[in-house]
Amino acid sequence: MVAPQLAAIFTKLQTLSTSDHASVVSMNIFVALLCACIVIGHLLEENRWMNESITALIIGLLTGVIILLVSGGKSSHLLVFSEDLFFIYLLPPIIFNAGFQVKKKQFFRNFITIMLFGAVGTLISCTVISLGAINAFKEMDIGSLDIGDFLAIGAIFAATDSVCTLQVLSQDETPLLYSLVFGESVVNDATSVVLFNAIQSFDLTNANPKIALEFFGKFLYLFLASTVLGVVVGLFSAYIIKTLYFGRHSTDREFALMMLMAYLSYLMAELFYLSAILTVFFCGIVMSHYTWHNVTESSRVTTKHAFATLSFVAETFIFLYVGMDALDIEKWRFVNDSPGTSVAVSGVLLGLVMAGRAAFVFPLSFLSNLAKKSASEKISFREQFIIWWAGLMRGAVSMALAYNQFTRAGHTQLRANAIMITSTISVVLFSTMVFGLLTKPLIRFVLPHPKATTSMLSDQSTPKSLEAPFLGNGQDSFDDSFVGVHRPDSLRALLTTPAHTVHYYWRKFDNAFMRPMFGGRGFVPFVPGSPTERSEHNVPQWP
Repeated sequence: MVAPQLAAIFTKLQTLSTSDHASVVSMNIFVALLCACIVIGHLLEENRWMNESITALIIGLLTGVIILLVSGGKSSHLLVFSEDLFFIYLLPPIIFNAGFQVKKKQFFRNFITIMLFGAVGTLISCTVISLGAINAFKEMDIGSLDIGDFLAIGAIFAATDSVCTLQVLSQDETPLLYSLVFGESVVNDATSVVLFNAIQSFDLTNANPKIALEFFGKFLYLFLASTVLGVVVGLFSAYIIKTLYFGRHSTDREFALMMLMAYLSYLMAELFYLSAILTVFFCGIVMSHYTWHNVTESSRVTTKHAFATLSFVAETFIFLYVGMDALDIEKWRFVNDSPGTSVAVSGVLLGLVMAGRAAFVFPLSFLSNLAKKSASEKISFREQFIIWWAGLMRGAVSMALAYNQFTRAGHTQLRANAIMITSTISVVLFSTMVFGLLTKPLIRFVLPHPKATTSMLSDQSTPKSLEAPFLGNGQDSFDDSFVGVHRPDSLRALLTTPAHTVHYYWRKFDNAFMRPMFGGRGFVPFVPGSPTERSEHNVPQWP
């Protein structure tokens, strides 16, 4: 009696051991592929067409083909797609580093335009895509989709790819374009996720004006609350590190606390059902303005490189996996009988993405230009075209939202859902490969000589060395956002130059109240025996 039980337990343990070993093998291969992506990306650094995201995508596709052949057509990927893996572990370091490293000078100078594009533009794009999908898909035999599905499709394909934007645009060569497109893409991703969550939480079968008003109210609440939470956590981290000054005993502690507080802001937003993307982005901006100046010099260098490295690895991981998952045989099996339908749906969605983006980029650029007096600050038609083009790429956020809406635990058994998943994969691959490949050459062709703005000239002298890193002495702080700002003497100044006027009063408030309390440049705490004091006396600092 005991012997059969022991044999069964032994067999089960063997099965578990085999499964664990298979997982270890998969992880080994995946990590090796990540290393290959980095090496090949380095070799292609000077290539005007390729970038690391496209390199990782191609390697993922080739790996998927090999796995398909080896497994006899049963599987194409090493890891199972998980929304938790994407939203909880991979996206936070990317978005936080974007906020931490962003040039605040350009970002806040164009803040109104960025918010117009990112929030209002996303709503316009979502509406255009949803209405277009409702009208187009009625003529196609794709299965049953309800109004919630169509609105979700609008939110899914309104989400631009902020990760790929980082790869194809240069913050130094085209600062205005980078600021607008990247800033918009971060706000756009946050808005799309907020829209998507709001759509899922409402019963849209009986839509009426009251539900529409509640929907807008919830959207506004999520947007504002997420931003406030990120700012509060960032300020709290600055206050704690400034007050306790961990660096006098251990630089490891202040770096660890800074990193964990950044991640905590994202998790708290998820806990309270807010937009974690928006929260961690503004937490990064606040930390770079206050917290970063309160740590020791060695911790500044460490945090800069650590956050950038985590972001880089997460970006490569995402594109490598998306490439492999694109060949998932389970989803494609449902569309084998009608490949033309899948291609047609993908083409319609791609057309709607282009139309939805054009519907807000050009009109909102026109409105933005009306509020700007200087011709150098206005967005030219050529720049508008690049903004439209660079925002056409769709990526991992669209994939994750599509999986959330049209699959259950990564699997789907309905034909309509399978068609939407395969179409999303097709749009992501096509937009990333084609639009991503052509963006760099297109910028050189359309904008051969980027406008030399004041910020570009000032940034050219920004130190790039390890001792004075990107956020170092030449840091792009709020202070420097508007050089030569004079005190506004009338209400007319507020109306004619709102950005300059608001910045003037912000600087007064920041210098009088915020920096003395939370630290920042010029308010670094002085502690006897600290690395700050030793550096002032030119005493060598030991690592």
